[in-house]
Amino acid sequence: MTAKIGIITVSDRASAGVYEDISGKAIIDVLDSYLSSPWESDYRVIPDEQDLIEKTIIDMVDNQKCSLVVTTGGTGPALRDVTPEATEAVCDRMMPGFGELMRQVSLQYVPTAILSRQTAGLRGSSLIINLPGKPKSIKECLDAVFPAVPYCIDLMNGPFLEVNEDIIKAFRPKS
Repeated sequence: MTAKIGIITVSDRASAGVYEDISGKAIIDVLDSYLSSPWESDYRVIPDEQDLIEKTIIDMVDNQKCSLVVTTGGTGPALRDVTPEATEAVCDRMMPGFGELMRQVSLQYVPTAILSRQTAGLRGSSLIINLPGKPKSIKECLDAVFPAVPYCIDLMNGPFLEVNEDIIKAFRPKS
């Protein structure tokens, strides 16, 4: 079964074409390196509008059947940074450990990591993860949390995600 993964870049300027989106493409590159099982992306670039972020996540999960949705951008303290609020509004349950771990890892590199509000949650049988907006930070955060992602998807009866063990090791309990 081919996994479907939603990737959302939340950026007023990238969505307006002021500059090229490199963050969403960085997520695709990282996932390409991690995953050895087949997957396809539903990739979108949208402005920092809470209502639109919510609608996009809902569409990816409910209609496009993405088992994983990864966002980038909109997680800081600026007034237009509303990605965590949009994520919380559409999730059935929150997974605060993801944000806690991402901030802990990011603090090893920059003291401003405490300003980040990344989070994660579950909607139906999908996992939604908010990442920061910088490609270097995206990789650092995904390196930290992705080992738990395949098992989380397993627990929600999603597709079996196989990883390239030379790049990243996924944790699954021995049965």
